[in-house]
Amino acid sequence: MRRAGHRSGPRTRRRLARLIAGALALLAGCAARPDPDPAPDPARPHHTAQGFRNTTAVGAIDTPLSRLLRWRWEALRDGLPPPPRAATPVVAPDLDGLRANAGGLEQPAVTWIGHATTLVQADGLDVLTDPVFSDRASPVPFAGPRRAQPPGVALAELPPVDVVLISHNHYDHLDRASVVALDGRSKGRTLFLVPLGLRDWMQAQGIRHVVELDWWETHRVGAVTFQLVPVQHWSARSLGDRNRTLWGGWVARGPDLHWYFSGDSGYSSYFGETRARGGPVDLALLAIGAYEPRWFMQAQHMDPAEAVQAHHDLGAGRSIAIHWGTFALTDEPLDQPPRDLARARHAAGLADDAFATLRIGETRRLPARGARQSAP
Repeated sequence: MRRAGHRSGPRTRRRLARLIAGALALLAGCAARPDPDPAPDPARPHHTAQGFRNTTAVGAIDTPLSRLLRWRWEALRDGLPPPPRAATPVVAPDLDGLRANAGGLEQPAVTWIGHATTLVQADGLDVLTDPVFSDRASPVPFAGPRRAQPPGVALAELPPVDVVLISHNHYDHLDRASVVALDGRSKGRTLFLVPLGLRDWMQAQGIRHVVELDWWETHRVGAVTFQLVPVQHWSARSLGDRNRTLWGGWVARGPDLHWYFSGDSGYSSYFGETRARGGPVDLALLAIGAYEPRWFMQAQHMDPAEAVQAHHDLGAGRSIAIHWGTFALTDEPLDQPPRDLARARHAAGLADDAFATLRIGETRRLPARGARQSAP
């Protein structure tokens, strides 16, 4: 019996050939191999002779090509992902408001630009997370996941960016064209904070103002202390560099706002450890998308229910959902994550605004820590 969504014949074979070619392109890329690996530190259990690993039970996430091809074949066979019921909500950005609030001088604020790209304005800094402004999240312009809509704020319309946070080197989080454009726009003044092993790659692109950190290390910019914290994930930009550069989330702590950015992460004990070491955060930017099928994605991407648990583990005052609605990366439709988040939020007894979704381009203003502490 033919399964729903099954297609046969030459057209299917051509699509499968393109699918395999695209998958290989995403794995192999056209990027040069990085410079030699950072020297392993035996005192740090996440360091290995070849690079890095998770210290959770999953260890190093290593996905054989056979599992990748099984996933992609099953998705093609079953017609996945299905089209979304509705387009990802979009709103025109408040550009005047963003410029007036540069550095969060009026009030801390976060703007969702799309996928994992956000602009956080707080404590005298404009901080951009995992900037991807290109049309595809791919090493090549002719294949790979394509944007469902333009960025919520065009790169040229951003206020001056003081700091860029990079979580890891996957193409939907580290886009060469975007980081080069941001560096050129600021004439080298923007600071790029990256995990271990990525400074050489950044400098090979002509970007010099780079600081790389290991897990739990910090770097201070003005009144804000940035810390790279562990998350359960992996790294690669080619077939030969898997886990040779580090990955991580970020915590930023300033007088007005303590906030967390997950980048990509499977659910793990790292969230609770981050809170235990540094205290709760006022705001968490948590990935909720790219989670199906669970047999393939669970170790590397949270589903919305796990993201709600991460919200609790971090002690977040509020969370905002990211990493959904922009690139069709996995088997769920683009609009499924917020529906699953609503169910998980209800099951956990959370108010809607405790873990919210934004429209692409939307800005959410936040109370400053001092204002919260002085409130009656």
